[in-house]
Amino acid sequence: MKALSPFAQAIDRYLTYLQTEENKSPLTVENYQQSLSLFTLLSPVRRPEDIAKGTVRTYKQKLHEFRTRTDKELSLRSRNHHLTVLRAFLRYLLREEERDVYPPDRVTRFKEEQRKVKVLTAEELERLLRAPDTETVEGKRDRAILELFFSTGMRLSELWSLNRKDVNFNTREISVRGKRRKLRVVFLSDAAVEALKAYLTARQDHLDPLFIRNPERAMNILPPGEQFRLSRAGIYFIVKKYALKAGIVTDPSPHTLRHSFATDLLRNGADLRSVQEMLGHKDLSTTQIYTHVTNPQLKEVHRKFHRR
Repeated sequence: MKALSPFAQAIDRYLTYLQTEENKSPLTVENYQQSLSLFTLLSPVRRPEDIAKGTVRTYKQKLHEFRTRTDKELSLRSRNHHLTVLRAFLRYLLREEERDVYPPDRVTRFKEEQRKVKVLTAEELERLLRAPDTETVEGKRDRAILELFFSTGMRLSELWSLNRKDVNFNTREISVRGKRRKLRVVFLSDAAVEALKAYLTARQDHLDPLFIRNPERAMNILPPGEQFRLSRAGIYFIVKKYALKAGIVTDPSPHTLRHSFATDLLRNGADLRSVQEMLGHKDLSTTQIYTHVTNPQLKEVHRKFHRR
């Protein structure tokens, strides 16, 4: 078996560090592994000390040229994500292993325009939520998924990982483990409670996952039944399926419902810090991308109340 290069060995140690010291989720560790594997593919270096200014410049150029399996170029956000992972890896080598590596802060990201978020109008949202056929168990499940996304602003990975026991109908709350494994509480609207109860009542199994596939096959399976958990891709395509059925041309995703949740709160007077907490954002600056929705309201306030 071919021996790992010193660079590959350093990556393995870093991934172990992320798990044991930083308590990163398996999904995050896998994401970092894929990103560093891409760096290894595009910039084949044998030792961490081999990374230099020219290496980073060439890597950035190759990120521009890289094409996915479907022959699509990487988005600007994806390219910047890969550069952020490289910086984090170099920072680990510098601080934890005390190695003389290229300064992380000199790995500069591509310049991005201020991020604009896609949100649904009230009428589009209503059409989307009403799209599933709630006469079927599958339709009840899908309606509950859509209502839960909009009620809580959860990320796709957070909703996917939910179990039945996580839902507290008495307090109308769900405890969610978000990024950096940080725990936060999200809240259920009347519509979400109604949709979830209808779905769970229709289920005839006792499996742990909140959202499952093949409910007719799950009836005679003993818990936990992890193999029946609806996949992340499955949930993603549920949103896509009903957006198409509802005739929404903006092609919304689960994250569009998260954006719509945040903007709905702000439009109705919620303060930014409360929205930050409900979304599970580490920094307020991340939540500030939603303040664009208040600009028309501010303009109207100025027009109405400014004396001149």
